Amino acid sequence: MIAFVSGTVAALAPDAAVVEVGGVGMSVQCTPDTLSTLRLGQPAKLHTSLVVREDSLTLYGFADDDARQVFVLLQTASGVGPRLAQAMLAVHSPDALRRAVATGDEKALTAVPGIGKKGAQKLLLELKDRLGAPVGTAPAIGAPVTQGWRDQLYAALIGLGYATREAEEAVTAVAPQAEAAGGTPQVGPLLKAALQTLNRAR
Repeated sequence: MIAFVSGTVAALAPDAAVVEVGGVGMSVQCTPDTLSTLRLGQPAKLHTSLVVREDSLTLYGFADDDARQVFVLLQTASGVGPRLAQAMLAVHSPDALRRAVATGDEKALTAVPGIGKKGAQKLLLELKDRLGAPVGTAPAIGAPVTQGWRDQLYAALIGLGYATREAEEAVTAVAPQAEAAGGTPQVGPLLKAALQTLNRAR
């Protein structure tokens, strides 16, 4: 079990980072929130979960151990694999997921790509006694950001290697989505939307 990787960020992609550990480049699958905290050439520490399959070994990385633990717990529900668990954490913070499960918030789960109404109902039942209660009020990775979302999103896109003009255009493109959030946009979903606009433009 690889609990974490610590080293220099050697490369960044829309869904992964390469961290150089002792001369070896470790490819780690990450959510947009986690990627937004990384910078090329800078040191980083990612808490990781190794998923073993017959034909692959995949490392999933997280900014903190809480997100890693929730990632593992989500996969104890039937039908939830690592990709869907990661998608859930890309849309919601760990505490937001706990809150959604604790309150039976079906709508929050259907906001995740790949989860329909029936799937959400099933997940609420299966995860009710597994995730536990929200751990606190402090903003976690993916929690609503009340100010500076433009700066954070811009910095995340530049960190991923996009040009200044591309980053500015992507920020402008997702501004209506941010404003529709009522002043508390989540940087993670906005980064995901921004990357989609950039991919379409290329």
